[in-house]
Amino acid sequence: MIVHRRAATNIAQRILARRHSWHRSFRSTALILDRRTSSYEPDIIPGGRHKYGSLGDLPAPHSKAAPWQASHNRDIQNVTQKALIYELTQQQTKTIETVVPWFLENMPPSYFDQIPEPFRMDHIKAIAAIKDANMDLYLNLKSHMPDGREVFTFIRPGTKPGTLLSMIEDLRKEDVADEHKYRPLSRLHVFSTEDESMSLNLFVYGLRASKSEDYNLEEGAAPILDYAAQVQDGVFLEEKDNRHPAPSPLFERGNLLEYLDKCSHNYINFGISSPRRFLQQRVMFDAVSGSEGSDVHIEPDPDNQGHWVSVSVANTRPRNALENVCRLLYLHDFDVSRARLDVVPDGDNGNITMLRLLVSPASGGEVMTETFDVLRREVKRAKWLDSSTMNLVFDRYLWLGVTRGEIITGICSLIHPVLAKENSLVYSKSNILETVTRQRFIKHAADVANLFLDRFNPQSPLSEVEQEERIEKLRQAFANDVEDSVATKILDKMVDVVKHTLKTNVYLPNRYALSFRLDPKVMLAPGEVVSELPYGVFFVHGRRFNGYHVRFRDISRGGMRLVTPRSPEQFALESARHYDECYGLAFAQQLKNKDIPEGGSKAVALIDTAGLPDSAKNYVMRNSVKGFTDSVLDLIVDTEETRENIVDFFGKPEILYFGPDEQVIKDDINWIVHRAAIRGYKTPAAFMSSKPRAGINHKEFGVTSEGVNVYLDVALRRVLGINPHKDSFTVKLTGGPDGDVAGNEIKILLREYGGNAKIVGLADVSGCAEDPDGLDYPELIRLVDNGLSISMFNRDKLGPNGKLFTCDTEEGTKARNSMHNRVVADAFVPCGGRPNTIDATNYSQFLRKDGTPSSRLIVEGANLFITAEARKALFLEAGVVIVKDSSANKCGVITSSYEIIAAMLLSEEEFFQHKTQIVSEVLEKLRGLAKMEANLLLSEFEMYGGSLPERSQIISNCINMMKDALSKALDTLTEEDRDSLLPLFRANLPKTMADLAFDAVRTRVPGPYIKNAISSSVASKLVYKEGTSFILSLPKERLAAVALKYIEKEKQIATLIESLGTSNLPDDDKMKISQLLDAGGARTALKSVEQ
Repeated sequence: MIVHRRAATNIAQRILARRHSWHRSFRSTALILDRRTSSYEPDIIPGGRHKYGSLGDLPAPHSKAAPWQASHNRDIQNVTQKALIYELTQQQTKTIETVVPWFLENMPPSYFDQIPEPFRMDHIKAIAAIKDANMDLYLNLKSHMPDGREVFTFIRPGTKPGTLLSMIEDLRKEDVADEHKYRPLSRLHVFSTEDESMSLNLFVYGLRASKSEDYNLEEGAAPILDYAAQVQDGVFLEEKDNRHPAPSPLFERGNLLEYLDKCSHNYINFGISSPRRFLQQRVMFDAVSGSEGSDVHIEPDPDNQGHWVSVSVANTRPRNALENVCRLLYLHDFDVSRARLDVVPDGDNGNITMLRLLVSPASGGEVMTETFDVLRREVKRAKWLDSSTMNLVFDRYLWLGVTRGEIITGICSLIHPVLAKENSLVYSKSNILETVTRQRFIKHAADVANLFLDRFNPQSPLSEVEQEERIEKLRQAFANDVEDSVATKILDKMVDVVKHTLKTNVYLPNRYALSFRLDPKVMLAPGEVVSELPYGVFFVHGRRFNGYHVRFRDISRGGMRLVTPRSPEQFALESARHYDECYGLAFAQQLKNKDIPEGGSKAVALIDTAGLPDSAKNYVMRNSVKGFTDSVLDLIVDTEETRENIVDFFGKPEILYFGPDEQVIKDDINWIVHRAAIRGYKTPAAFMSSKPRAGINHKEFGVTSEGVNVYLDVALRRVLGINPHKDSFTVKLTGGPDGDVAGNEIKILLREYGGNAKIVGLADVSGCAEDPDGLDYPELIRLVDNGLSISMFNRDKLGPNGKLFTCDTEEGTKARNSMHNRVVADAFVPCGGRPNTIDATNYSQFLRKDGTPSSRLIVEGANLFITAEARKALFLEAGVVIVKDSSANKCGVITSSYEIIAAMLLSEEEFFQHKTQIVSEVLEKLRGLAKMEANLLLSEFEMYGGSLPERSQIISNCINMMKDALSKALDTLTEEDRDSLLPLFRANLPKTMADLAFDAVRTRVPGPYIKNAISSSVASKLVYKEGTSFILSLPKERLAAVALKYIEKEKQIATLIESLGTSNLPDDDKMKISQLLDAGGARTALKSVEQ
């Protein structure tokens, strides 16, 4: 129950009134004679023979009242009230006379130092009232500070282990879910009586605005400043068993005053009582400031009452930090007798939670040093532990330990998408974990975790022979002891994961999450055939998230996408297709990355935010980005820490580049680049694209949409026979005016074609707008410029036949979900939406009743909006011409590649100084590359037939095949021969970027990247110029040799063309000859050599 401060003094009267317990002396007044009926009935004042009144037996009848007794009801009430007041006063006085001395003698001195007198009085009154009522000391008090902060006081009987933890769990019920009312836990005080009969803890919610204006910091914190001056002067350096901190710049007076100014008045008062401890926590603050980490310091209590465990945790919710630490202490059999929590601001990094707990073994005895070592590691991990791990370890199997529990939950999450393909109901995410963690099978799951730990133990990793022997024994144990075929299947797959894991960060002391570098074969279901096996797969298991990173070449780039399902049911569905979505996106990226040095990759983090308010959801998403990114960095950076703690069965350096995708924000981008630098990634600025200052923001400059529109333009002309600059045409889009691709496509349509382009349908997550006469452009541009969704479209701007649907109604949701199928338009440009929106089961909805399509042309601005089966069916059954995503939206990845190269070649200042010109040149490059492929795509479609998606994939495959062949061949060339090809790389770059720094390319750009850049430049140039039939006609083993010879002949042709300029031929003849030589001279010269 919650007892408010102002009511504490009256608690005894209310408790006694509820009990109906009255003193025996009041029996004579319990009943009143009714003179009119000569009968008696109960009065309004209860009573009776039994001391518990009506809770005991019935009241006894009385004889006629004596002459001296009050004869009127009012007189009886007055007498009774006075008697009750006297009796209660006497009882309360006796109780207080007992409670106060006991309280003063048994509460620790720190209680009286730290807790203000008004609160101490409230505590005594409440305890006295409870004891007076002969009830257990189980009480929650809620009060308010003058500045609005809330204080919860929890009083419990005894001091048994886990008391603080149970209070924190009770505190969850008091936490306000409304994000607008959320107040962080800002302070904690934990106390227990000397006789161990009572625990009293205070939890303060809300941050104090600031210290009062008349507060003199130098005077108020003088003991701390004086002690720090002694430390800096080396006063304590010669002391035996020195427990004082070493001199540090942190303790210089100016620096310390700056820090003290951040601290609350109460925290400074704590520091005054123990300056040494305050400076120790100052060092711990610095250890995690600006990071997402934790620091732990453990030292014996000078009074031999146990050990002080001090913890600093960056950027976390204080109650979460406190609960996690208390759970771990309980797990390791520690009792908490004293504790304190403070929160100190850390600038843009949020706050740092400072914890200090006095602990001792609950069972008595000494504590092994190894126990504290394990505790340190696990406390650092606690912030990042998923609830599934904590429940498995803390609530079910304490003996399992945190690390083994994390391995089990991590592997179960990893294998869910694989096993779900066999039976999605039997192998649901929850069933997988529940099955292998049953009492019957948990030992076997723990043995798999032991195998994982032993395989990657940096001190003595298992040899291949030892590993195979262990695996054989495990599988034999499963066969003999596990009668459940489902459990056997799961356990066997868990063993497969251990065997196919090539690297893990499990032994890194400061890791954020658990990461695996996998052999991609382990992700195949039995009998599954895929288009291409990835080069590498990473999996990360963290707090509230799981993430995959799939890549198809050694050096790869691709976006990071955050998926946040709205319900647990949707989360389970997304988990089952998590890997396949990531694979499909990465494969599409591989096809579209044909023009750049990097292969295709994708990262998809599936985050559990169901039911969270917006502020909590955002916090979880930002932390998931950090946990995922840092755990991948664990496995690709080469530092002393990783060399000491990571066993690498892959044995090669790995180069990854990320980019932003759905729900990744500017703060994420900045953090990733900064973190990559801290972690020692060789080119941190290149690790993440779309940096606000030194990047080319896709949405700001519309880079993806510029390419999409080139394909739309060419297809309108060559497929539909529409000249968009002269003829009117209609288009429908998904993605919304606030989206990157859709918003910029709206602006480009208006820029290029004006009123000729009529947008007749536009849908996003909020709803859809439809108008057969075309939606109002000024209104659309208003939404785009202000980042507003389509639901904000002004209805007054709709035409007579226009409609606006919003998703706050069932009708609106239905209309939004079907807009892309229903609305008739010349072209459909999907610029957003979930993958596989149109698939083999629903593609027919895109057709009208007469079988004709609602749009004859589709240009895929969004990735994987339509499945391969649906594309094929729409083309064969209705003649729909579809420009595939790997062609249509490739300009975004090309831009990111230019940004990666710029980050390696130029400093941030150099790039920023020339950014306007560089961006302008990039946009010209994008339009040129898009037009070359679009023309080749349509030409080969017209020449060879088939569908456009097939031709698009053939083009991508040809370029990638040539690129791979050249990359291998370049390894065999001399350095001089490789350098002779550098002009090809230079010609592919924006001119300003090349002019500024290409001379330093060998020293600033990694060799493997240069090799890939040359290969991609040659491959795309050759395919776009000569077509796919030329490439496909060559033997694979001859591809690289022919390509290099082709480049040599091109140089000769260039020389011939240059010599034409000095000839006496007429200018028209010169131009015609030059064009002929440029178009086919190299290939003709190549054929003459071959012959």
